[in-house]
Amino acid sequence: MSSAVSEILIVGAGYAGSVVARELADAGKRVRVIDKRPHIAGNAFDELDAHGVLVHRYGPHIFHTNAERIWEWLSRFTQWREYEHRVRGVVDGREYPFPINRDTLNALYGLDLDEAGAAAFFERVREPREPVRTSEDVVLNSVGRDLYEKFFLHYTRKQWGLDPSELKAGVAARIPVRTNTDDRYFTDTFQAMPKLGYTKMFEAILDHPNIRVELDVDFEDVRRRGTFAHTVYTGPIDAYFHHCHGRLPYRSLRFAHEHLPDVAEYQSVGTVNYPNDHAYTRITEFKHLTGQQHAGTSIVREYPQAEGDPYYPIPRTENELLFKRYEAMSADERDVTFVGRLAQYRYYNMDQVVGAALAAVRRLLD
Repeated sequence: MSSAVSEILIVGAGYAGSVVARELADAGKRVRVIDKRPHIAGNAFDELDAHGVLVHRYGPHIFHTNAERIWEWLSRFTQWREYEHRVRGVVDGREYPFPINRDTLNALYGLDLDEAGAAAFFERVREPREPVRTSEDVVLNSVGRDLYEKFFLHYTRKQWGLDPSELKAGVAARIPVRTNTDDRYFTDTFQAMPKLGYTKMFEAILDHPNIRVELDVDFEDVRRRGTFAHTVYTGPIDAYFHHCHGRLPYRSLRFAHEHLPDVAEYQSVGTVNYPNDHAYTRITEFKHLTGQQHAGTSIVREYPQAEGDPYYPIPRTENELLFKRYEAMSADERDVTFVGRLAQYRYYNMDQVVGAALAAVRRLLD
């Protein structure tokens, strides 16, 4: 029997693939991890740029979770730097806290609301929607027309290439609205950044004698040649089935990285959103995220686009119905486990991918 037959093949060295690989390796299984990119860590990949600034190549990745077991699992492989992400939204040339909170209302409208006053303001301006089906319904039902148009409408059109009325409610439901002055983007119990970066954390996860990693490898080449005890597939599920029912729609991004020498700080917070101006959606300055000391600074602008690497499954009913056809086919693949954002066509956060991967391993080992 060849060695490959006793190996488990894992397609993708991002969160889903790496977590599954480590769990299987710890359970005594021999694992081969392949990735078509020249690096591990998937979209969380970070590295020093040409100027020595640690940057996230595929846009900002901020770790946050309420799940203690996921926090503890990852803590085996990294020390953490405490970090609470803050975002500002630019409207008519001025920056405001985002998600919308009481300070946003007071600064935007020249008010002096307390918490009860902010709650009353939202209640007065909201446009009740029943039932709430779309992202437009969610926002109008919560904050009304003016705030919707200032902060959400045009940003969503740029980000998704669709009107909020064309997207499922879950997209907008991810963004809270607050009557207090909490200006943190996330309120999870655990919020931090890997102290040495994500790539170093992934190196530690994959550092096991039972794990073999091969980069710049295409799954189709391996698929034609090899036979494995089991395959864990984390890529786009429609690609696995050669798009036989048509392509699942994904939103992609183009990243424009820039280094600014002799600029100690470019912006006041980690990320600034531009809902109404420019072709890009936001600018992130990495030194806020990493805490790195450097004479210059590095930023990235994000330009959403239709073509390119798949980043975000587009949450629309017709897309979910198409996914269900592929999901039904996947149930017949007895020797393949499908897990991750692309394989499950879900808009997962990083901690949710880890959770899905740990659950997949439990099922696989059982």
